[in-house]
Amino acid sequence: MTDGYVSPLSTRYASQQMQYLFSADMKFSTWRRLWIALAEAEKELGLEITQEQIDEMKAHIHDIDYARAAEHEKIRRHDVMAHVLTFGEACPKAKPIIHLGATSCYVGDNTDLIIMREALRLVAKKVAGVIGNLCDFALKHKDLPCLAFTHFQPAQPTTVGKRATLWINELLLDLENIEFTLSKTKLLGSKGTTGTQASFLELFDGDYEKVKRLDGLIAEKTGFPGCYPVSGQTYSRKVDSDYLAVLAGVAQSAAKFATDLRLLQHMKEMEEPFEKNQIGSSAMAYKRNPMRSERICSLARYVCADMINPAMTASTQWLERTLDDSANKRISVSEAFLAVDAILNLYLNVTGGLVVYPKMIEKHLRAELPFMATENILMDAVKRGGDRQELHEKIRQHSQASAKRVKEDGADCDLLERIAADEAFGVTLEELNRMMDPANFVGCAPMQTEEMVNLFARPAIEKYRTDDLGDTGIKV
Repeated sequence: MTDGYVSPLSTRYASQQMQYLFSADMKFSTWRRLWIALAEAEKELGLEITQEQIDEMKAHIHDIDYARAAEHEKIRRHDVMAHVLTFGEACPKAKPIIHLGATSCYVGDNTDLIIMREALRLVAKKVAGVIGNLCDFALKHKDLPCLAFTHFQPAQPTTVGKRATLWINELLLDLENIEFTLSKTKLLGSKGTTGTQASFLELFDGDYEKVKRLDGLIAEKTGFPGCYPVSGQTYSRKVDSDYLAVLAGVAQSAAKFATDLRLLQHMKEMEEPFEKNQIGSSAMAYKRNPMRSERICSLARYVCADMINPAMTASTQWLERTLDDSANKRISVSEAFLAVDAILNLYLNVTGGLVVYPKMIEKHLRAELPFMATENILMDAVKRGGDRQELHEKIRQHSQASAKRVKEDGADCDLLERIAADEAFGVTLEELNRMMDPANFVGCAPMQTEEMVNLFARPAIEKYRTDDLGDTGIKV
């Protein structure tokens, strides 16, 4: 289609797996499965529904006549009734009992919950896949010292692997939130027009136990632990808000990683994958722009902003229900999932091919290391009988003089030479250079990395199959 709007989430970003979950085929075939589950449950509870009617419905789950449904909707102005009528035409024997006792939200809301559950499961698998990539990367580089930053100013060294555990840690928090959200997601069930189940109480001749059992049977047939105990016509829209908060959390973690990588790529310490024939800039042929990381940040910003939609919707629902949620939620929820899917595809791609430049990392670290080693130099000088206060003042003066030379003249740091020339320290330049092994300044970083990966991250993802994520390649 070239003469109308097409969402880039479909054409450029999201995977086919996620797109299918929000497709018409998934939606309307799920409607039909729910009508079958309802009929089966009603039959089991004693209503006059035959197995022949149920079998007829099962035979027509996927052969949906969309053109015919569109004709009905044009006349009826009601999407659910359009599909009830279309399903009934395909199943003439079952036609009298399709949608028996139910209201539109029976198929609409229950389908939304089913789709969100499946979509969040896919998100969980991809988050686990990214964590796996980062675990491999962290262990590979657990002993590689690098300059750490606070306020983006040089700070005490860390290792490349330890830095990766910070990214892992945030994703583990997201995975916990995902799993918690999935564990507490229930089905709406068959609650009727205002949540009182009045139509079903009528169908079952006032037998409240059968009305309650109906919800339980439908939940069992659709793989849910149960139904929400009460509702208006719809499930609480706080559920949508909870789901998007979780998705926004994933987006935040991905954007943090991508921002870090953009900074490191500027410093030429690390890079995202760059393909052989990839063009970084249409004007500057030498450029290797971090476009995938930039895209992660861009899409993450969209998801974080989108999170406000279901929050506002949940807070403005009137009494037992209004319809001002519908148009908003069908856009905001689906697009949040599609965007997070795109973010995770990028995250998987980038972490699967990270490039590290140890020589540049060492160059930057060694340029700053003399300043960071001054505390150790001071302690050693005091052990040899020096006055701590006098030596501290000398180091302050030498450090400022050397830093001024670096900043104003663009010269190399000569702090060690200055200290070696000062008789108060009683140390040679050779001795000072031997102290400058970067591994002496990374603290517990290597051990922390091993423990984070082996004790926390790997156990958290071992239940996920990450070898069947489908095509996570980047379309453009």
